[in-house]
Amino acid sequence: MNVLITGANRGLGLGFAGYYLDQGHDVWACYRRDAGELAATRSEQLHLIRWDVGCDDHPAGELPEQIDLLINNAGIYGPGEDGQTLSGVSSTTMHEVFNVDCVGPLRVVQHLAGRMTRGSTIANVSSKMGSSADNSSGGTYAYRAAKAALVIVSKSMSVDLAPAGIHVITLHPGWVKTDMTHRTGLIDVATSVSGMCKVIKQARDYDPGCFIAYDGQRVAY
Repeated sequence: MNVLITGANRGLGLGFAGYYLDQGHDVWACYRRDAGELAATRSEQLHLIRWDVGCDDHPAGELPEQIDLLINNAGIYGPGEDGQTLSGVSSTTMHEVFNVDCVGPLRVVQHLAGRMTRGSTIANVSSKMGSSADNSSGGTYAYRAAKAALVIVSKSMSVDLAPAGIHVITLHPGWVKTDMTHRTGLIDVATSVSGMCKVIKQARDYDPGCFIAYDGQRVAY
């Protein structure tokens, strides 16, 4: 299986890359500037691609002719809580986070859809922070808005790509101990990734565009 992962140089993306390499698949691991730990990974099945999903430039590196699984994982949180309050969030922050976390996956799919065939799967990594039903604490305007928008974009993708036999799901990774959460999460990367990979494997058991947590539970929009 040919797997392409964005934001694969650290955190969940690095976890995804390692998981699928261990399973014997060919992995195209994308990074924005620094390949990080990917650069030290020795595997003939690992292919490094420099790709900033926050801009319209094409990726630097040879892409696979066919992609069986695309994981849109690249994302940013934006400034800390003081920069995402009702009074503190700026239009610049809103645009920057939205551009990477929502428009980024759309750019990637637009660029790669022609390399996907009947039976291919797209997994867009969002967050429960983007669930209106789950929002009882407010705040975090930029990140919440971008991740919520990705859920809707993902749903539209699922409808538009269904005739081509391409299945789309949206994932919630859980609250994971990564750099983004300053290691304050409840679960580790391995737990989150293994759970999401199980969901991906069973993706066609879920309705197209469904929002699914790493433990297989549906997330209300």
